Amino acid sequence: MTRILAALLLFLSTTLLSAENNEADERKVSHVLNALHEKASAADFEGYFDLYSSDAVFIGTDAHEVWSIDAFKAYAKPHFDKGTGWTYLPRERHIYFSPNAQVAWFDELLDNEKLGETRGTGVLIQTDDTWKVSQYHLAIPIPNSLATSVALQIKKQTKK
Repeated sequence: MTRILAALLLFLSTTLLSAENNEADERKVSHVLNALHEKASAADFEGYFDLYSSDAVFIGTDAHEVWSIDAFKAYAKPHFDKGTGWTYLPRERHIYFSPNAQVAWFDELLDNEKLGETRGTGVLIQTDDTWKVSQYHLAIPIPNSLATSVALQIKKQTKK
């Protein structure tokens, strides 16, 4: 009976510790993502790109927008230098972790003045005690009722 009780206590303490660690990591990841949006909106070039890993990839809304971090910096720099960033306001976010808690992935719904509802998805990696964005993908979710029409418009556009 003592062994069963000891095993149960060990299991419960491990489960509680794991849950506390996940909550702490979730707060840290959420903080990084919030900072990413804040720094982009403020056109803070250094602050924004410091949140990415050195080998990060940014995937934009256009099918051809798959940028290495260096190419994305080159794209963003002239805009940020003019004080023109981009503002996406997070509305809903889900964060998930790998079993070893070294990788996190997320999806979030965002509001943007020009594009309306958008979706960001991506991956963060933990390096030491810091979370870095390794991939960010911005998309415009298309309601199923409009998907066929939008797909036809894209097909016409790409045939040109």
